[in-house]
Amino acid sequence: MKIAFIGDIVGRPARKIIKENLSIFRDKYNIDYVIANGENASHGFGLSVKNCDELRSYGIDMLTGGNHSFDKKSDMLTLLEQKKVLRPDNYPSEVPGTGLAIATVNEQKLAIINLMGVFTMPMVLNPFNHAKNLILKLKEEGIKNIFVDFHAEASSEKRILFMMLKGQISVLCGTHTHVGTDDLQIADNTCYLSDIGLTGCRDNVIGMDKKMPIYRAMTGLNGHFEVPNTCKTILQMLVVDIDNGKAIEAFKIKKYCDRQEEILTKAFCEL
Repeated sequence: MKIAFIGDIVGRPARKIIKENLSIFRDKYNIDYVIANGENASHGFGLSVKNCDELRSYGIDMLTGGNHSFDKKSDMLTLLEQKKVLRPDNYPSEVPGTGLAIATVNEQKLAIINLMGVFTMPMVLNPFNHAKNLILKLKEEGIKNIFVDFHAEASSEKRILFMMLKGQISVLCGTHTHVGTDDLQIADNTCYLSDIGLTGCRDNVIGMDKKMPIYRAMTGLNGHFEVPNTCKTILQMLVVDIDNGKAIEAFKIKKYCDRQEEILTKAFCEL
């Protein structure tokens, strides 16, 4: 199976570039299943029911979340009840919803897991212990194809989880920083990327208009971040070919609004 993952979708500009390109990429690269982090998809904060349905209509099969998952709480509760999205699975058990979905892709089971880190994040259960137990359970159930979106601030947390889980899962891709990293690799049959980077405005600050971030940096005073109405956009997507639970080949696509897509990096199974 060939799966794809789109990084933090930030507001209307991100939804627009996905609309214009995702169906083309699905056909061009023979992608069977698309996962995307959508916690910033509705004007940068949270995900509305309307925008969730919009993104799914463009070809996204499952949406994951993170620390902004509950910014639009009533919408998120509805989406979780309808099983249209995931929230980090290591939230306390009292939080509605789940961070695990099992999809059938090409007559094979694919587990999609959403986890959240600890550093600067809301209160969650230890993601490392949680992941270890969850993966063990999936393996006992015979599920080999496993994708993890680890939504974390610290690259060290992402790397630690990769070191723990490599050889046991198919893909671990980080989200949250909105800044793409250059460490795509396949090791012990597991594909890893510290952060896929945002999809949205590329000429501001992490997808937001630059004025308020600059003001806050200079004064220490908070204010509301806004997604620009017009900007230069980018779509960043990881594509991974998985065979019997093992990542065989992976590459990252960068699509700028004003030029053709680029295959930025490739990784192959290390023999």
